[in-house]
Amino acid sequence: MALIDVKVPDIGDFTDVPIIEVLVKPGDTVAPEDPLITLESDKATMEVPAPEAGRVSEVLVSVGDKVSEGSAILKLEADSAAAEAPAAAASAGAAEPAPAAAPAGNGAAASSATPPPVDQTTAAVPVSTHRNVAMPMPADFGGVLASPSVRRLARELEINLTKLTGTGEKGRVTKDDVKRALAGAGTPAVQGGAGIPEIPAQDFSKFGEIETVPLSRLKKLSGPALHRSWLNVPHVTHTDEADITDLEAYRKTLDSAAKEKGYRVTLISFLLKACVAALKEYPTFNASLAPTKDALIMKKYYHLGVAVDTEDGLVVPVIKDVDRKGIVELSKELAEVSGRMRAGKITPADIQGATFSISSLGGIGGTNFTPIVNAPEVAILGVVRSSMKPVWDGETFQPRLMLPLCCSYDHRVIDGALAARFTRKLAEVLGDVRQLVL
Repeated sequence: MALIDVKVPDIGDFTDVPIIEVLVKPGDTVAPEDPLITLESDKATMEVPAPEAGRVSEVLVSVGDKVSEGSAILKLEADSAAAEAPAAAASAGAAEPAPAAAPAGNGAAASSATPPPVDQTTAAVPVSTHRNVAMPMPADFGGVLASPSVRRLARELEINLTKLTGTGEKGRVTKDDVKRALAGAGTPAVQGGAGIPEIPAQDFSKFGEIETVPLSRLKKLSGPALHRSWLNVPHVTHTDEADITDLEAYRKTLDSAAKEKGYRVTLISFLLKACVAALKEYPTFNASLAPTKDALIMKKYYHLGVAVDTEDGLVVPVIKDVDRKGIVELSKELAEVSGRMRAGKITPADIQGATFSISSLGGIGGTNFTPIVNAPEVAILGVVRSSMKPVWDGETFQPRLMLPLCCSYDHRVIDGALAARFTRKLAEVLGDVRQLVL
């Protein structure tokens, strides 16, 4: 009987990451890649998968424990031991009335019938009433930060966790929160920080029918980060336009050939290369303000974040070493990374290390917007839909395809004149396709 220790694999630079779900128990059988536990860092939610098939002999961790790479989480009877699992699982199920699968609230369920994405919550559960207790309960309380024992207690007491404000770490709902709700005391409201008053709560059900839909885990994680950046970074947005008439003609030529090979060549690949050219000429945009606020950390590498639209909100995977890759290579990588993001197969390495970011709404529309700087980066480029405009060539007006550029920046690091020069450089590079293929 092969008994192995299953350990936390490489999870990037994260250490002491809290466990928010334990998805298996002793006696459970697992297949390769089945999720065992769910971890939650301040940037993403990650699952630790089973390295091979077998039966869980002992679980070494609990919800709330903090682990790092190499931490042992359970003992697994591998290979031949897995064959004995059905009988053991049946006897365990008869002896213990608790459900075999862990609740699926914040990560993934143990049941293979409905596997959710790695880093996303299960489907949001509409709630058609504003009361906290004595109502039909959703089975998993999708989107709520709470341990399995708290979820079980809430179901037993018929308390709707989606209506509670958690007082635990990172807003986690605790047993005390559930007990207060049962007693009718409710939970304390989250207070505003830094002297910022909270928006007064209202009972909207007084005015008509309502439905409460929990925020996805992704939005719960990204929301505080965006708020923190908006409060700490003095944002300014500079706008310009790039003539991409020739670039678009060249892009279409490359895209036609790419379709036959199973990928697409989009404008993002060209934007990545253009940004690198501008960042090299104006390296302040590729820097970060030191924690002491009295120096700049200048980065000699070019890792660019690209906002990807998913069902639960924007995810920003990082394309590494953009300066060393060509248009075709970038296009293939973007297609592969975007697919993994939309499938929820995010890893810590995918979202770390960006020096500058791009947010493109060109496929949707708009004329301009103010993207929020992804601190500790100091700038971000936003682009919207290009449009044909009459442009004066010195003699006549010519129809040209113009792309709006919206560059938001940290005014503590970058002043208006530098922002204008950087954005103009971007426009010039995009207007001369030869500079993008050198």
